[in-house]
Amino acid sequence: MITNAEAGTADVEAVDTALAVLGAIADVEVAATSSPDELDTVLARAGAGGRRIVVAGGDGSLHAVVAALHRRGELGEAEIALLPLGTGNDFARGLGIPLEPAAAARVILEGATRRLDVVVDDTDTVTVNSVHLGAGADAGAKGAVWKERLGSVGVGKLNLGRLGYPIGTLQTALKPPTLRVRVEVDGELLVDLDQQVLMVAIGNGTSVGGGTALTPDALPHDGALDVLIATPVGTWARLAYLLRLPFASHEKHEDVKIVRGCEVRVAGTPFDCNSDGEISGPVRRRTWRVVPDAYTMVLPAESGATASGN
Repeated sequence: MITNAEAGTADVEAVDTALAVLGAIADVEVAATSSPDELDTVLARAGAGGRRIVVAGGDGSLHAVVAALHRRGELGEAEIALLPLGTGNDFARGLGIPLEPAAAARVILEGATRRLDVVVDDTDTVTVNSVHLGAGADAGAKGAVWKERLGSVGVGKLNLGRLGYPIGTLQTALKPPTLRVRVEVDGELLVDLDQQVLMVAIGNGTSVGGGTALTPDALPHDGALDVLIATPVGTWARLAYLLRLPFASHEKHEDVKIVRGCEVRVAGTPFDCNSDGEISGPVRRRTWRVVPDAYTMVLPAESGATASGN
């Protein structure tokens, strides 16, 4: 089990709860990491022993482990399970993994396995759940600040950090960015430079920001990407779209299209990219492609995964 060496009290208690369930049946080694080098050392040890890797953390922690395994050339052979401890836990939500530690631990022990896809860009950067640019990246950056502030003042099991993304979205709605970019999906031009783009999202999972269903029909095991393109023109139209985001009604906006494909190319004015909460850029062009069946993950048996051992 890989944990965050700087985890707070609530996360430590959640890990202890899960270990009480896991330790009754399995041999569990807990490794706390605080840097990429430490993570590499732990993954090397886990790979040598052929162990199931349990990620104790949120979307960012899962992203870090999957990215490190990809970089090491070991992702295809890895078997990963998730103990959700983040404020958002969007990937876990989309896969039906319980957010309660004891229930998640039972899935780790008794769940089924399924091969899942990842998204890889032209710099070999991996995305597990979602990558977005334009207003989505802007809202994510602002929301991360509020997530950190509010996460430290949660009461009991109530983590106020989940409010970070809606607050960031509201701030972005008041002064939304616009891009001039070409967007191609599987070689088909969907938006050109003569059209203003508010947001592009590439979904392998369904939601971001603790449950905002950005690409609600995306499945991380269908060999395809769900691509959202929002092009509302005018202040009120952009504001209306962004205010719909936290309520998952944005796809009904007349200036929104969601298409499905295997490769996405975006090029034009400089833009930042938000990949699983990690902000990079600005860049002028980027290409993303889906890599089907990239790794194995342990999921609830009722999710339709292949039974363990089969």
